[in-house]
Formats: sequence, C-alpha cells, structure tokens
Amino acid sequence: MAEPQPFIHLAGVRKSYRRGRGGQEHLAISDVTFDVMPGELVSLVGPSGCGKSTLLKILAGLHAQDAGEVRIGGGQGGSFDAGRDVGMVFQSPVLLKWRRVLDNVLLPAEILGLPMGESRARAKELLALVGLSGCETKYPYELSGGMQQRAAIARALVHDPKLVLMDEPFGALDALTREKMNVELLRIWSQAGKTIVFVTHGVSEAVFLSTRVVVLTAGPAKMAGTLEIDLPRPRTLDLKTRERFGEYTRQVYGLLGMG
Repeated sequence: MAEPQPFIHLAGVRKSYRRGRGGQEHLAISDVTFDVMPGELVSLVGPSGCGKSTLLKILAGLHAQDAGEVRIGGGQGGSFDAGRDVGMVFQSPVLLKWRRVLDNVLLPAEILGLPMGESRARAKELLALVGLSGCETKYPYELSGGMQQRAAIARALVHDPKLVLMDEPFGALDALTREKMNVELLRIWSQAGKTIVFVTHGVSEAVFLSTRVVVLTAGPAKMAGTLEIDLPRPRTLDLKTRERFGEYTRQVYGLLGMG
C-alpha cells in the first residue's frame, strides 16, 4: 500500500525582502522544512517577527520563496490553484461594513465568478455551521467581535477551498471569547474536513487545536522542531487542566527556549 502523500511539503524554504532606500536585504525565513497531511490542523508557533505570516503568504501564493521547495496539493488529487483553492482568515475580520453578513460571506464566490444560486445556498449553510443563522441580513456593526470572526470563517469556506490559512484569527478577542472560538473552530474543522494551517503566538491555543505544532525560532525563521499532539477528540476546555496537556505545552516552551 502506498504511503500517504503530504498535502503541503516545504523543504529548506528561504525568503528575504529588500527594505529601505538602499535596498538592504532583510532575511525573514532562513530554513523551514515541514509537511502537512490532508485534513490536518497544523499550528505555526514562534516569537513575533519570526516569519510565520510570511510563510502563510508563501502558502497562499502571494509571495514566492527565494530558495527551497514548496509543493501544495499532494494527496488530494487534481491540481492546486492558489487563487481558487485557498481560504484566508486574518486577525481582523475585515468585513465590508456596507455589506450585509450574507453578502460579505459571498464575496469570494463573486470574485471567482462562481454560480451565485449555489453559492448563496452554501453561504447560508456555512452561516448555520458557524452559529450565525438568522444573522444573514445584519451588518457587521451589529455583530460582536467573535460573531464577526465567525462570519470571516464562513467567508473563507464559501468557495470550498482545499486549504484554509488562518493568521492569528482570534488574537484580537478577549480571553473567554477566544477560548469559545477555539472550541468552535474544532467543531467547524471536524465538519468541514479542510486542511488548516493556523498561526498563533499562544502555546496553549496551538496545543489545544492542533494535530501537530510547528515551532519556529526568532527571526529569521528556522525550525526549532515539530510536535505531534496526541490528545483525545472531541476536545473540550477541561482538557487544558490535564497533565498530558501541560506536558505538551512544556515541550513547546522548551523548543522555544523558554522551558
């Protein structure tokens, strides 16, 4: 039987930018190597400025790496089109304030020219999935921060992408709302069946959410290590009180040099 193929394969990835008038080179990523299997939820953890968001931009096709190998789409058949097959969720929901919630969710479908009848039906299903049934005609200002981020997740899924990239999506929320959103994300992930790469500063958040945690050093990013998270599912918040959960968080802190 053939070995399963990774959906994402990164090997020796390097990325630098030119900054300032003199065009001085800034090395953002020096050497990153990891795989993501189809259907995994993998978190990237590391200090601020270590290149986590740059890695997401490379995965989204917004930037090209300077060196190394990036392959996306293996293990699921067919070709991978970053413009069509990626959904993005940012720290801010970035909802258009003049569009109602349903119309915000439909935006990727409009941009991609997808059939609007089917897309509208899917958008309503996704709003139900993220707990926003009945909010279709509301404007963003009528929603709480957590509800706005739920709408942003629905928007990221409306065009049925193969890969969802999340850049600190709950970083601006208060602690209690953030924990509730963690539980909601796991529920949505289990039902939607998407491959997710999730960027966070939160070690506890990464361990709670992930199948695996990729730990990066201070910039320029390079690998500190990867850690497979073998905790039971479905995961509930009381998991955080268990010794095994604490052991995983200690291992991540150790890889970060904070243990």
